[in-house]
Amino acid sequence: MTARAAATAATAEIGGITVGYDDAGTGDPLVLVHGHPFDRSMWAPQLGAFAARGVRVVAPDLRGYGASSVVPGTTPLETFARDIAALCDHLALDRIVIGGLSMGGQIVMEFCRLFPDRVRGVLLADTFPAAETEDGKRVRRDMADRLVREGLRGYTDEVLSKMVAPHNIAALPAVADHVRRMMYGAPPQGAAAALRGRALRPDYRELLGRIAVPALVVVGRDDEYTPVADAEDMHRRIPGSELVVVEGAAHLPNLERPEAFNAALGRFLDRVMTKA
Repeated sequence: MTARAAATAATAEIGGITVGYDDAGTGDPLVLVHGHPFDRSMWAPQLGAFAARGVRVVAPDLRGYGASSVVPGTTPLETFARDIAALCDHLALDRIVIGGLSMGGQIVMEFCRLFPDRVRGVLLADTFPAAETEDGKRVRRDMADRLVREGLRGYTDEVLSKMVAPHNIAALPAVADHVRRMMYGAPPQGAAAALRGRALRPDYRELLGRIAVPALVVVGRDDEYTPVADAEDMHRRIPGSELVVVEGAAHLPNLERPEAFNAALGRFLDRVMTKA
């Protein structure tokens, strides 16, 4: 095991903000992008597992979350994607496998739009590519205002059973507690800025047809936010992509069923990273 197989927590000053990140392992790089309203600790089951397998795993906190700077207002997906590119520059990472879950998956799509030459492979987990509807924009803006006004505790208690399948809340209390802590701890201004930015996102469906690198689409069987049908649609749109449905999981299969999630991602990385 290499000296950096254990995760190193660090910060970097990038573009006028501080970005917190974990960096574990050596070898070909895998960058993992968390969803809303979480932080980089959502990737803990992947960080150690893949670092031990000879992959360099980098998991940043997005601006507005975790140990990264909170910037109030509106944070478009493009800003998140450019932050990730800047962190890769800081770490001297050229071409990467990049993966994201939920909002993180949408940031990955934006990264592919902006920086296609930097992408070696793509993981899209429990996400969807369509632009927001007018009603959806209103809901996101209203929720942003609510989070600033009330904090995230009430919202978390309302939606936890959609983030983590109800049967897993009962059977996997440590997982439910981890998700609850991430959500309770999310800075309201940062989470609100992300919601406002997501309301403005473009439609990525046409982009998916232009992804020319290996792609893995993963979804929890019981996901209500991004159902299996959304994943199947992305799979059809991305040439040569692979689809994996994780049984017994909802919106966070990497936490609810880490063994199944890691097995699928491991097979994918073995295939991608053995290519020149």
